[in-house]
Amino acid sequence: MKAIFVSYNQAYSDEIVSVLESHRQRGYTRWTGIQGRGGFNGVPHLGNHAWPEQNHAVLSFVPDDKVKPILEDLRAKDEAAPDLGLRAFVWNVEDSY
Repeated sequence: MKAIFVSYNQAYSDEIVSVLESHRQRGYTRWTGIQGRGGFNGVPHLGNHAWPEQNHAVLSFVPDDKVKPILEDLRAKDEAAPDLGLRAFVWNVEDSY
């Protein structure tokens, strides 16, 4: 089992959850109104008058075989609109109950 953490521009709204659902991945946790700035060339998303955009984030625990197809779909979204900002990270899940 793996954990996929996705941080993305608020403009994607429910599209990221739709990617998970298209892979029959029902469970997730979503955070909204997250502030930050991309580490490469991203502009700040601070929710203020100078930088009004914000990020959202999703964490989902998925079977190993679903990771690659989900990441491919997320990468396609990011490549279609690179200025928005979308990053996905995968972690090993050691244990759960």
